[in-house]
Amino acid sequence: MTKLTLGSYPHMLGFEQLERLLERTAKTGNEGYPPFNIEQTSDYSYRITLAVAGFREEDLSITVEDRQLVIRGRQRDDSEDRVFLHRGIAARQFQRSFVLADGVDVGDAAMENGLLHVDLSRAKPESVVQTIQIRKG
Repeated sequence: MTKLTLGSYPHMLGFEQLERLLERTAKTGNEGYPPFNIEQTSDYSYRITLAVAGFREEDLSITVEDRQLVIRGRQRDDSEDRVFLHRGIAARQFQRSFVLADGVDVGDAAMENGLLHVDLSRAKPESVVQTIQIRKG
C-alpha cells in the first residue's frame, strides 16, 4: 500500500512544508498534563491557558523554538523537611508544545489564579492579485 502525501496530488503544489508540519505536530507527544484551553479572542488573536496550580512564575519557562511554542514547568521538591501522611499532589515537571503557523507571534504571558495565559496574534492577511504577462515565444 502506498502512502498518500500532499505531493501526490497534482494540484497541491508547494505544500510539502505543511505535510512536514503535520507530521511534527503528531510527534509532539503531549500527554494530558497540564490541561489547557485554546480560545480565539478575536479574528486574529488567540489565547492558550494552562492549569498550572502549584507552580510559581519562576518554575515556568516559555520559549519559541523553530516555530514551536514550548511551555515547560519544573517545581522544586521541598519535601525533605516535611512528613506527608498522604501525598496526592505530586511535584512534577511538564512540557507542552504547540506548533505555530507562519505569521503567528507570541505576545504576553500572565499568571492568574493558578492559570497561565499566553496570548498569540496573527497578522491580517493582505489580498494580493498578481497579473502574469504572457511573452511571445
